[in-house]
Amino acid sequence: MRIRTAGVVTVLGLALAASGCGGDNSKDEPAAKATSPAASGKLVIWADDKRTAALKPFAEKFGQENGVTVEVQAVSKDLQTNFVTASQQGSGPDVVVGAHDWIGNLVQNGAIDPVQLAAEQKSGFNETAIKAVTFNGQLYGVPYATENVALIRNTALAPEAPKTIEDLVATGKKLKAEKKASEILCLQSGQNGDAYHIYPLYTSAGGYLFGTAANGDYDPKDLGVGKPESIEAFTKIGKLGEKGDGALKRSITGENSIATFTGKKCAFLVSGPWAIADAKKAGISYDISPVPGFAGGKAAQPFVGVQAFYVAAKGKNKALAQEFVTNYVTTPELAVALYQAEPRPPALTAAFDQVKGTDPDLAKFSEAGKDGQVLPAIPAMAAIWDPFGKAEAAVIGGADPAKTVTAAGKTISGQIK
Repeated sequence: MRIRTAGVVTVLGLALAASGCGGDNSKDEPAAKATSPAASGKLVIWADDKRTAALKPFAEKFGQENGVTVEVQAVSKDLQTNFVTASQQGSGPDVVVGAHDWIGNLVQNGAIDPVQLAAEQKSGFNETAIKAVTFNGQLYGVPYATENVALIRNTALAPEAPKTIEDLVATGKKLKAEKKASEILCLQSGQNGDAYHIYPLYTSAGGYLFGTAANGDYDPKDLGVGKPESIEAFTKIGKLGEKGDGALKRSITGENSIATFTGKKCAFLVSGPWAIADAKKAGISYDISPVPGFAGGKAAQPFVGVQAFYVAAKGKNKALAQEFVTNYVTTPELAVALYQAEPRPPALTAAFDQVKGTDPDLAKFSEAGKDGQVLPAIPAMAAIWDPFGKAEAAVIGGADPAKTVTAAGKTISGQIK
């Protein structure tokens, strides 16, 4: 999952002084309808570098149509943290662009307001995307893209999609024996693990993070990490690790997993839409399919993430911000521009339909994620990442699964309480 942020940008020729941001220039802002409730003022948006570049022409149009100044600031790192801090200090933006799993933390910190979309507007979005930005029964963001990992394979090395992870390992071992590859699988872990990328295998082996309440929301009181299901899952993951099949290795990291694949050193890569540009640039003949699960296990379920626009609760121009996210972010033109900046399946159905004809990969990623699980946006999720990832890395390295996962569960449970 790529959640990036960027430096400071100038828009409509105006210099910006951004609290907590580094430098990077870019203008941005979409055009809202001329019925904006603010006839004058300034709209400040925080996003990452790629989003600011895509927003630039729309920013100018929005400003011109509404008679306002638009400033888009690209925040290069720690966008969520910087936003919460700036919000508390009263120096934040009016709109922020980020991942849906920020919502629980942002709501808990009083940093964002609910947004109001008409039923007709809601119906124009992918259902999963709307579900992802709904928290405690309220809509808190307007989604623009979905994302999930899939299995990307080099078809010159592996013509057929493996039906199970065991099939994948067998093919990978054969390619290694024939010296056609040096790695069985490129699934990033590193020394600290990576809960996002390992999650499809964890679910296939029966593991879960949180149970669900009667209304379908994730229940932080029902923690799956440390329970028998998670121990069984990590036992199977361990057998794929360094003292087992060698398919999962801590030497495969977020920095080198895609490069190892594009360098033709492994036939299989578990990654998302963000990896495709590199594969194309390297001239790799590739195909995309769902991440295969364990033989006899459950279907591998990747996390489904959503990128969205949020209205800052303490922004200085909230009315204009609401107009922007509800009546401008909901237009296909902007959604397509954001897709072109970094191809991920648009959450707006009209935009998805517009671009799918020229990008067959979109449908394949969507198919790979159709049975996925919405990445939990509850605040308790923040306690998962580090202990879970470190447990994963330890087990891949040969640590005892039961002891390791039980300890991780206790750490997570302690942090949630």
